[in-house]
Amino acid sequence: MNILDHIVADKRKEVDLRRSIIPTSQLERSVLFDRDTVSLTERLRNSTSGIIAEHKRRSPSRSVINQNLSVFDVAQGYESAGVCGMSVLTDAKYFGGSLDDLLLARASCQLPLLRKEFIIHPYQILEAKAYGADVILLIASILSKVEIKQFSELAKSLNLEVLLEIHNEEELNKSIMPSLDMIGVNNRNLKTFDVSLETSKHLSSLIPNDFLKISESGISTIEAINELKPFGYQGFLIGENFMKTDNAGESAKTFIKGLQ
Repeated sequence: MNILDHIVADKRKEVDLRRSIIPTSQLERSVLFDRDTVSLTERLRNSTSGIIAEHKRRSPSRSVINQNLSVFDVAQGYESAGVCGMSVLTDAKYFGGSLDDLLLARASCQLPLLRKEFIIHPYQILEAKAYGADVILLIASILSKVEIKQFSELAKSLNLEVLLEIHNEEELNKSIMPSLDMIGVNNRNLKTFDVSLETSKHLSSLIPNDFLKISESGISTIEAINELKPFGYQGFLIGENFMKTDNAGESAKTFIKGLQ
């Protein structure tokens, strides 16, 4: 089993437990469930930087990134830095995140929020809506074509945007459908954790122009973004780069100024 298989196996148990504690009817009564969502795709299309900045405490590939920064400070810092959106990791066991992080980010800023999670059940999409997300992530490598369709259509019915993550042509080919908004190419091989921007370059021409193209992982320099823009990428998900500093917002601000 690779790390992704372990994460998914644990996630199934976690979701079963959560479903037994909080029924969907309770999620649907949440104060945030009926709020108007903010469009990430719109922000990205109108942006010169295309930065989606992440709140991430740790990861399997790099144990601790930053346990000290408060979500509130990070969200406000990112917003004043002028990022297009914020990605919030909600997985506890492997990334040290939680749904409360999403809730706190929602209370701290007006940015479009992406729930970064290993979604394997429709329940998690209702959770995303109830806790203030605007966008969900679907990972092609852990879902069947039928699940991608079911989950993305449910998200659309809740006015949530969908970012689908792929690693190769096979995942792209099974995933292309009108209920997606963005296709993200993860430059990190989740089996080996090696990172290469060539993955984004190679897949860019295969992604139909109906979808906004996002490059994820391994983007830590302005040069990397300038290298990817000619390939049609309008969004760049940056996780560890800002979080490994003492002030994620300032770090994002400096980075965006450098881009301009």
